[in-house]
Amino acid sequence: MMVSLIGMPGCGKSTVGRQLARRLQWPFEDADARIEQRIGCSIRSFFEHEGELRFRDIEAETLDELTKGPAGVLSTGGGAVLRSENRRVLRDRTQVIYLRSTPEELYRRLRHDRNRPLLQVADPLRKLKELYAERDPLYRETAHFVLDTGRPSVATLVNMICMQLELAGKLPAATPVRASGD
Repeated sequence: MMVSLIGMPGCGKSTVGRQLARRLQWPFEDADARIEQRIGCSIRSFFEHEGELRFRDIEAETLDELTKGPAGVLSTGGGAVLRSENRRVLRDRTQVIYLRSTPEELYRRLRHDRNRPLLQVADPLRKLKELYAERDPLYRETAHFVLDTGRPSVATLVNMICMQLELAGKLPAATPVRASGD
């Protein structure tokens, strides 16, 4: 089984994904890192020279390949859900976890980050609100599970994901639960 993490830029997909993979003892794949290997430059540079449409084509090809792999944890790019084919591939081939963060939380985390091409604008908070309004319904449509990333630590989020997957019967239970009266 493959678990994929979706959500806005800066919500913690890569950080949580690495820890989740370590916890499950599964391989971890970062779709954006794989894309950068493939294109031979940063996503930001590619966006500037080739445009978002060409980037989304490569992203779709990469997600298609990565979701055919064995068990693992996959961190996707924030805009991966913009294409219906990506939403379908993720939902059909993986257990999708939406790490939901508010635009205000994301702004606090990202306000000094210069590597996010879509946030290199005069008013990044407004841009985050626009992106959230556009993408939140798509994340929800794609996700099997939604987790709010507001306060929990990375370790707590990993525990919450494992519990959700266990309750859904997608992972073996870590410890047997005894019925009361046993």
